[in-house]
Amino acid sequence: MIIHTLGTRLLVQSSAVIIGVITPQTYLHLGQILAKMSAIIPCEVAMLAETAETVYYLEQAVARYNVGQVAEMLGKAPKTITRWRTGQTPPPPYLAPALQKILDFGRPAPGGGDFTFIDLFAGIGGIRLGFQAHGGRCVFTSEWNTWSQKTYVENFGDAHEIIGDIVPYETKDIPDHDVLLAGFPCQPFSIAGVSKKNALGRPHGFECTTQGTLFFDVARIIAKKRPKAFLLENVKNLLSHDKGNTFQVILHALRKELGYDVHYRVIDARHFVPQHRERILIVGFREPTGFSWDALQLPESGPVLSSILHPENGSELPQAPYTHGAKAVVHDKYILTDKLWAYLQAYAEKHRAAGNGFGFGLVKPEQTARTLSARYYKDGSEILVSRGKNKNPRRLTPRECARLMGFPDDFHIPVSDTQAYRQFGNSVAVPVIREVARIMRPHVLALAEQERTGALQTPLFA
Repeated sequence: MIIHTLGTRLLVQSSAVIIGVITPQTYLHLGQILAKMSAIIPCEVAMLAETAETVYYLEQAVARYNVGQVAEMLGKAPKTITRWRTGQTPPPPYLAPALQKILDFGRPAPGGGDFTFIDLFAGIGGIRLGFQAHGGRCVFTSEWNTWSQKTYVENFGDAHEIIGDIVPYETKDIPDHDVLLAGFPCQPFSIAGVSKKNALGRPHGFECTTQGTLFFDVARIIAKKRPKAFLLENVKNLLSHDKGNTFQVILHALRKELGYDVHYRVIDARHFVPQHRERILIVGFREPTGFSWDALQLPESGPVLSSILHPENGSELPQAPYTHGAKAVVHDKYILTDKLWAYLQAYAEKHRAAGNGFGFGLVKPEQTARTLSARYYKDGSEILVSRGKNKNPRRLTPRECARLMGFPDDFHIPVSDTQAYRQFGNSVAVPVIREVARIMRPHVLALAEQERTGALQTPLFA
């Protein structure tokens, strides 16, 4: 076992020496070399080969999620994961198959999936990730922003074309599907958007001829294609917009005009990620299925900010251009300049004296952040990471923003920081969608079975 432990460390260290950065492919390659040496030292080298394979899967899992999430999935402490990765402790034999299961979870289901869905106002695919995790297969995507399209294609590489503007697109050309997903644009219904448009004397909500009517494009597709179910996502303030009239129009269209069994709930993403992010989720089924929000499983205490931050202690590999050096320290460009920090403090004090709540949000690692918004690229003021006394705070890196939204660490960010901040600020909290998809799935499959047999089997459990 001493040879095995030393060999594990050598495996890790030699990888770093040879190529400077440890990659999963290196682990696998070294494992193959060690396997060929098994005739020389059969027992110990064979064990090292198994370790190489396990570490390969471990690095993939950490890249897709992060150390904290992988530790939680495996029921281990984050320090244990780090010891396995650095070779301080050899990983147990059961770890490789457990990691394979983690890596398989979230991939598109083989053989076409258990059900199909379309992804409208897709952004960078956050809602898609949640439904793919439970066996869904995307057959159509619509997203008008070209930068979001770039990120989407980089991560999903679809065979089907991404449609830009859905408004002029013929409904008949949209493929049949089981579930319609749509995070229709938030601005017409958000407090910030309404306040700005009121100040400028511009229409908003369903009076807005550019974005407010996009809900009706969702409705026309539902009316024509009659999917078994839908999920619509929007800001919490959709409920109170125009004294509740906007939401009543939406419910009337979905229930009375389209005839769907509709359920809605506001969910705070803080149960899954370290930020307060309340969003309304509207779920509908073509027929009553017994769906209930009571099946939703929300952890009592969510993670804190430190769970998504770069640890800056060497336990995480450098991720250019966000971190660098042996300890993977966050790049200085994310630290606020003296001038910007002084401005934000003065701005906050001015509004504090006036009796309103405008100001920056300084967050310590053990706390929960405010809502990440699309304007984060401007100054990062809503979420500033405290670096301790007498030190200027810093912005989150785009990778940390991705983690804050529940995106896995193997989610590619092929755009500039400015675009990345906009994209993640406009996105959904993936774990929330994944949980909603989990409780929707059995009811979608029940309706599919009804189509096949003519009898609806109501699921007892989600």
